[in-house]
Amino acid sequence: MPGEGSGEHDIETPYGMLHVVIRGAPKGNKPAILTYHDVGLNHKLCFNTFFNNEDMQEITKHFVVCHIDAPGQQIGASQLPQGYQYPTMDQLAGMLPTVVQHFGFKSIVGIGVGAGAYILAKFALIFPDLVEGLVLLNIDPNGKGWIDWAATKLSGLTSALPDTVLPHLFSQEELMNNTELVQSYRQQINNTVNQFNLQLFWNMYNSRRDLEMNRSGTVINAKTLKCSVMLVVGDNAPAEEGVVECNSKLDPTNTTFLKVTLSLSDTAPGKLTEAFKYFLQGMGYMPSASMTRLARSRTASLTSASSIDGSRSRACTHSDSTEGVGTVTHTMEVSC
Repeated sequence: MPGEGSGEHDIETPYGMLHVVIRGAPKGNKPAILTYHDVGLNHKLCFNTFFNNEDMQEITKHFVVCHIDAPGQQIGASQLPQGYQYPTMDQLAGMLPTVVQHFGFKSIVGIGVGAGAYILAKFALIFPDLVEGLVLLNIDPNGKGWIDWAATKLSGLTSALPDTVLPHLFSQEELMNNTELVQSYRQQINNTVNQFNLQLFWNMYNSRRDLEMNRSGTVINAKTLKCSVMLVVGDNAPAEEGVVECNSKLDPTNTTFLKVTLSLSDTAPGKLTEAFKYFLQGMGYMPSASMTRLARSRTASLTSASSIDGSRSRACTHSDSTEGVGTVTHTMEVSC
């Protein structure tokens, strides 16, 4: 039934069941904020820190939030049956219109990480009328070459599954330092995600094809994302080259490129919240009162942070520049 309230739902789609968690209720004609997690994670592991941030809650009280768990990836999921054919990346994207229709959403603003970013971009390419904006973190728009695919297969034979997935989530430096964060994620991937189900999702993500996007005027019948897009990448993140290439294929008039000097695996919620706030404001969806409240809160948190370590730079600058491949409309360098 459209308008179902907060809570957990299992939605039947043309490509199988999908676990969906709704927070809040639809607010007038505003889009829903819809999230899609990365491979190896689920909506809780991927987004809890971000959405529990006080400033983010100041934003989300104005929107309904819809968290998607890829099939079989939610906490407590039953093991998928032997011989189960995991949905392709196109089919995972094709499940989402059923969710939008089921809850009566007018449209969505998507937040996707890694595999989830790829799925949301695919969704927006196939169903452009349902997507008003996308925040894509660490997206890799490219399919794997056969050498990369073979290397993944070989590492899967010699390593435990979490250790095969971790290089997708963390930089080499973080892995070599084996930080507490890496150890925590290794443990959580092992303990909270069904390993059989994860292997199926991982295999499907690694057999993805290129996202067929090209900036208009570069090729005949070029197809690219029509909605507002904010691309986000962590400094030295494994997906950095892919994000830069993705930027070169998007319309520079509606694309923002955000580089965060801390790895996104640190989730740096304050920085992303600030950027997300301006992104929503650009679409006309953030009330000015909340903007003021957020700015005050952000200033207070920066002041207290600076008093702890005055030597660190906490500047957020906008500039028009070129980043690797193609034009970047707005480059936000956030250092911390």
